[in-house]
Amino acid sequence: MHRSLCRLVALVLTLASPAAWAQDVGSLDALAWLAGCWAGERADEPLQRFEEQWMAPRAGVMLGMGRMVRGGKLVEHEQMLIREEGGALVYTARPSGQASVSFRAASAHADGIVFENPLHDFPQRISYRLLGDGSLLARIEGERRGRTRAVEFPMRRVDCPG
Repeated sequence: MHRSLCRLVALVLTLASPAAWAQDVGSLDALAWLAGCWAGERADEPLQRFEEQWMAPRAGVMLGMGRMVRGGKLVEHEQMLIREEGGALVYTARPSGQASVSFRAASAHADGIVFENPLHDFPQRISYRLLGDGSLLARIEGERRGRTRAVEFPMRRVDCPG
């Protein structure tokens, strides 16, 4: 309990710092590589397919949507938005009709970005990385019920539905 309280106090002090919120970790235009349609699958029983579609940066935002289908049935869907806010990039997700939650960019480079929200239940980190072969690795990670957990979503670029 004491450790959790210390972590919470340190987090509040860090987040209260204007420099922490205004840190410039990339521009929205630098994420243009994310625009388009992506799909991947896992050979679970039954087969699980996940897809994301991102619009190109325009007017300070990128809009995205995603879905997960298992055994031919929709099991999850998500509306996503990446926007520039106060010199930082903010990723906001609204999964399966739940309340939206935002994550601030913590680090960025030419072919990847990591968003964080340490106060969220799970995940606390969302990342996207463009791999050398042109594929995309999306990852969610964080602590859940006291255990560290990570889920990866390897995807390839696909034609967008017409």
